[in-house]
Amino acid sequence: MAALPAFLGRATALVTGESRADRVVPPSGAAAWLTLLTAAAMAFLAVFALSLTVATGRLADRWSSALANGATIRISAPADQMAAQTRLVLDILAATPGVDSARALDPAETRALLAPWFGPDLPVETLPIPQLIELRETGQGFDAEGLRLRLSAEVPGAVLDDHQRWRKPLVAAAGRIRAFGLFSIVIIGAATAAMVTLAAMAALSANHQVIRTLRLIGARDRYIARAFVRRFTLRTLAGAAAGTVTAMVAIALMPEAAEAGGFLADLGFQGTEWLWPLAIPPLAAIVAFAATRTAALRSLKGVL
Repeated sequence: MAALPAFLGRATALVTGESRADRVVPPSGAAAWLTLLTAAAMAFLAVFALSLTVATGRLADRWSSALANGATIRISAPADQMAAQTRLVLDILAATPGVDSARALDPAETRALLAPWFGPDLPVETLPIPQLIELRETGQGFDAEGLRLRLSAEVPGAVLDDHQRWRKPLVAAAGRIRAFGLFSIVIIGAATAAMVTLAAMAALSANHQVIRTLRLIGARDRYIARAFVRRFTLRTLAGAAAGTVTAMVAIALMPEAAEAGGFLADLGFQGTEWLWPLAIPPLAAIVAFAATRTAALRSLKGVL
């Protein structure tokens, strides 16, 4: 707890600054514009990387949740035996612990499932398409292996698909996408730190004579470095804020995709997720503070 007042004191000093020390750093020029534009561009990219990460993760989570509590039974049988085998499977499911509900899909639902591949005019009634039974499980779930064994013994044409082969890859993909998004943001932060460091070192080099004069009159390196740290940190904060706001407005103005749009239907932020990009400018300022302070103190040691 004792470190909190010290941190707040440093933050206040960083914002208020010292007007005499600020004169060491030129208020305009290539270094200033480089810092502002770099921070804005990197923040813009970071917001979109965060948006893509959230969107793809949300989509994978939704698909995984939709498959988590459901399963499908496919019945392949001659047309004259299909109805009897369907009733038998429904009776078995009604007596199976862990199965909450089960129903046979009608031809219209089967046609809707096959429409993306074969078109809406597929004559389902005239084709040897298996009968599908959709079942929902309770919170405790059911014994999938036991149900498979019973179906194979009593209804050989029935095959259980508990969606495990679909759910596991989706969960793994969601984790990898989130990791990739976070890794992209880390790379953006590292690039920001590198560009701010270069800009600070350029400003230090341009003010070589001023720094030597300040030393002659008794200024210490920490006093001189504080001016660079404050100026470049605030420049980075302003640029990152501008880039973040621009990216958020661009995402908000994107046209809404139809439900069939899949991934595009979820692109962007929802609800409280809009608060997440607001953390980017402060994080950029922290990165600039650390990078500028390190570069300034290191460069000042080399100034004679």
